[in-house]
Amino acid sequence: MPIEMPKGLPFSVDTWSPCSKRKRHHFLTHAHKDHSSGISAHFSFPTYSTLLTKTLVRQHYPQLDDSLFVRIEAGQSVVIDDPDGAFTVTAFDANHCPGAVMFLFEGDFGNILHTGDCRLTPECLQSLPEKYVGRKGKEPRCRLDYVFLDCTFGRFHQKFPSKHSAIRQVINCIWKHPDAPVVYLTCDLLGQEEILASVSQTFGSKIYVDKASNPDCFQALTLTFPGIISEDPCSRFQLFDGFPKLYERANAKLVEAQANFLPEPLIIRPSAQWYACGEEYSENQSQRKLRLNEAIRDLFGVWHVCYSIHSSKEELEWALQLLAPKWVVSTTPSCRAVELDYVAKHCLASQLASDDPIWKLLNITMETSPDVDLSVKGVSGSFVVEGHSQTCVEPQFEPVKVSTSLKGLIKFSPSKNVTLFGKARLGLQDFSLSHGVPKVVSISDDALQIAAKKAEELSFEGDVQVEGKIVINSTKAHCQDSVDKGTEVCKNDSTIGSSKSFNERFRKLYRSMNVPVPQPLPSLMELMKANKRAKRKFEF
Repeated sequence: MPIEMPKGLPFSVDTWSPCSKRKRHHFLTHAHKDHSSGISAHFSFPTYSTLLTKTLVRQHYPQLDDSLFVRIEAGQSVVIDDPDGAFTVTAFDANHCPGAVMFLFEGDFGNILHTGDCRLTPECLQSLPEKYVGRKGKEPRCRLDYVFLDCTFGRFHQKFPSKHSAIRQVINCIWKHPDAPVVYLTCDLLGQEEILASVSQTFGSKIYVDKASNPDCFQALTLTFPGIISEDPCSRFQLFDGFPKLYERANAKLVEAQANFLPEPLIIRPSAQWYACGEEYSENQSQRKLRLNEAIRDLFGVWHVCYSIHSSKEELEWALQLLAPKWVVSTTPSCRAVELDYVAKHCLASQLASDDPIWKLLNITMETSPDVDLSVKGVSGSFVVEGHSQTCVEPQFEPVKVSTSLKGLIKFSPSKNVTLFGKARLGLQDFSLSHGVPKVVSISDDALQIAAKKAEELSFEGDVQVEGKIVINSTKAHCQDSVDKGTEVCKNDSTIGSSKSFNERFRKLYRSMNVPVPQPLPSLMELMKANKRAKRKFEF
């Protein structure tokens, strides 16, 4: 599922949740159901999309009024007025499925490219403004602040064949099986229409599509390639549902042909998923080297061709080297961007200046002093900032070390709770608040008193360790002076883990995230008594 956009932005992309309802502008990249799910609840909001995307979506959701959509086509720019300042959005071909586009947002919040689902080929990148695309060994004239990137196959290390090459493999596979009385093509996914069109053109035959069993594909082909559809069930070329239970239905077709002493039908599945799963779950490197330049028959009799409408890891790395964005966030699946080499090498918080547009995007007020030295390692590219706490949803920051007085630390706007992913994709929350993940901060000796004062202001539960200097349980700071070399230990008088120890501000924080306030943990005595009762019951 797509992710929520940061709260500092006035728009949402491909999300239709209660969080995105608060946005003033909405954008839809393409018509796949996982990106339009929930759109029927947004009757009162205008949605920017291409005409074809709107038409396909309204076939799924006929209750949507045509006037709710604002048309924007690939290559077209629109200036949108907003109370926080006007911004420009430009659509570009996403090389994914019919009607799919990427959106480039330019405004006071910075420059943001949202790819939606895409396959970033050289032709796809060449359509972007020249100032944002660099050359080999040379950065672009203007760097993107954010790229929200489709990382669906970000773990696939082999090089995907081009769409054209994959289509040729499908056609060659058909040529090699002239005796097959029926050719079943599992091309019912929006984005595979070009395969059906090429097969129809090459062999001079239309393709049978069962309107009753596959109405979505029939309607999509009616809009994109109406001339290739046949309603004759005796046609040699037929559309075959890819899901569910593909192998069971394919086996049934093969068994039926054998029982009638007929040549086997040819069943072809053009998809990258089979190859990606085979690489991910293979035991060693040699098994991962699947053939991608020709069709492969599996144990169930289905022929596979690697046809992808998403980028592989190699294509993503290549595209990021040319775009050189400051920050990369995976739109789907979660946390995948951090596995890219470019992100590990270049997307570091320590490389961002205090006046960088990223902080404005996140609604964070930055105040720094010349002696501040922030060094952050292992940045994932995914902030979650709630009140005064800064953590990371995707793989965590390593400890942030600060060698200065607290007067020069970053200050966050206390009136705004900013979350990069809104209410967090797939229900993820900032668990470091409730589980007390230690946060290590190094401070100079003259800052201990200031640290104690800051601890009283931060009413979060969890220990904050100040290396060799201070240890704070910041649910409520009751600091007592220690005689051990200026070390201070802040103790909590209330029951550890009890929600009763939370002040009202902390309760409001939990409620703002739609998360229940943690319940008190059972005491050790209660656990021991429960264990004894269980043993007695067992003995009887």
